[in-house]
Amino acid sequence: MSTDIYGCIETRHPCADDDWYDDEPWLYAMDLSPLYSGNDYTAFGCLFGVRNHAGWEPVAAGRGLPDDASAQVRRDYEQWAPLGALHSATWVTWQELETLDMSAVPRGSSGLLRIQEPETSAAAWEYWVTDTWPTEIITRFGEPPVGSSPATARPGTWTSGSAQLGFHRVTRGQALGPGSGWEHVFAVMKALAGRFGPQGVRLVAYFD
Repeated sequence: MSTDIYGCIETRHPCADDDWYDDEPWLYAMDLSPLYSGNDYTAFGCLFGVRNHAGWEPVAAGRGLPDDASAQVRRDYEQWAPLGALHSATWVTWQELETLDMSAVPRGSSGLLRIQEPETSAAAWEYWVTDTWPTEIITRFGEPPVGSSPATARPGTWTSGSAQLGFHRVTRGQALGPGSGWEHVFAVMKALAGRFGPQGVRLVAYFD
């Protein structure tokens, strides 16, 4: 069963701490779905620790809904949460996101092994591998020519029969950068930070 992400971007009013200000401190800015509607588990694990097959050290895992979440966020979430449909609610500010080390790699794996077998399926298999190649892969396709261990293997592609295989290392920048869909989320948050400051823009997210 697949896992999907929901949520929105919120902004904190610059005058929220002033005595005269009596509205909500955090206000709903826009829904996440026009910016990102995918379900890439590599990114989910990297950012939020959800479906973290790669073993990332997640940026913002399991923080729950913010105590001061806007009324609209709470309404949207509480509509479905009592049915047990949602989990892993969390949030992250633009200040945290803009300072990420995009060269970081997951600590729990050496890289991603991808296998495409055109005659059996249009979909590719993906394996996050540690320091040994999966036994079933060696049995079926032979030992990868890129190296005896994923920990020291060089990135590359090769064929075995009609199957096409590839191994590469994945950085945070690849998981979240151009082509991932997350570049649109980050661009909007960065633009809003010009008005509300890096700490005054946050993404609230949850999953089903």
